[in-house]
Amino acid sequence: AFKHKGIIANPNCSTIQMVVALKPIHDNFGIKRVVVSTYQSVSGWGKQAVDQLWAEISGISKNKKYREIASEGRVLPSQIAFNLIPHIDIFLDGGYTKEEMKMANETKKIMRADIPVTATCVRVPVLISHSEAVNIELDKDASVSRVREVLSKAPGIKVLDELEPGKYPMPLFAEGKDDTFVGRIRKDYTVKSGIWLWIVSDNLRKGAASNAVQIAELLLSRR
Repeated sequence: AFKHKGIIANPNCSTIQMVVALKPIHDNFGIKRVVVSTYQSVSGWGKQAVDQLWAEISGISKNKKYREIASEGRVLPSQIAFNLIPHIDIFLDGGYTKEEMKMANETKKIMRADIPVTATCVRVPVLISHSEAVNIELDKDASVSRVREVLSKAPGIKVLDELEPGKYPMPLFAEGKDDTFVGRIRKDYTVKSGIWLWIVSDNLRKGAASNAVQIAELLLSRR
C-alpha cells in the first residue's frame, strides 16, 4: 500500500476479518490450506435486506403465510427470517458464488501468498456482524496454546476462548466494535496439523468503515 499509486480498494467484509486472524498464523506456522464457512448478517447486503428481515419477522408474528411475506419488498433470494440462505452474490461456473470466489482470490492478494481457500458463504438472520468457522491446515504443527498465544499478541484481535457458556465470540458481542474476535480454538484431529477458529467481527465497522479509516491512518503515519 505504501508504494501504491492511486485508489486503494477496501477488501470484501468477509475476507477482512478472516485474514486478520490468518496473517499472524501464517507468519508463525505457515498455512497450507483454508476451508471456511461464513454466517453473514443481512446488513452486509444493505438496508433493504435489514428491512426485509424485520418485515418478515413482523409478518410471521402476525401469522402471515410465507408467500405473503416473500412478496413484500424482498431483495434477498428467499425468506431470511428463521431461515439460512447459502447464496450470496451471483452463481459462477463450477457452482461457487462470486462472494465465495472473492474470499479465495482476495486472501491470496492480501496475504501475498498462494494459499488455497475454499469457501461456503451463507446469509443468516442476524442484523450486524459476520461469523466464520475457519479450518486451517498448517505447514508446521502447533499446539492450541501456541496458536492462542500468537493470536493474543496480534494487533486488532481479541481472543475469547473460555469453555463456558457465553465466553466465546458472538455477533451481539462484536457489534459496534473495531476488533476481530477469535475463539473456539481447537485441533482438527482429522489432519496432522489442523486447527479450527471461530471468527466474528462487525461487518459495518471492521468489515468496511473502520478498516478504510485504519488504512488511511496507516498511510498518513508514514508520510
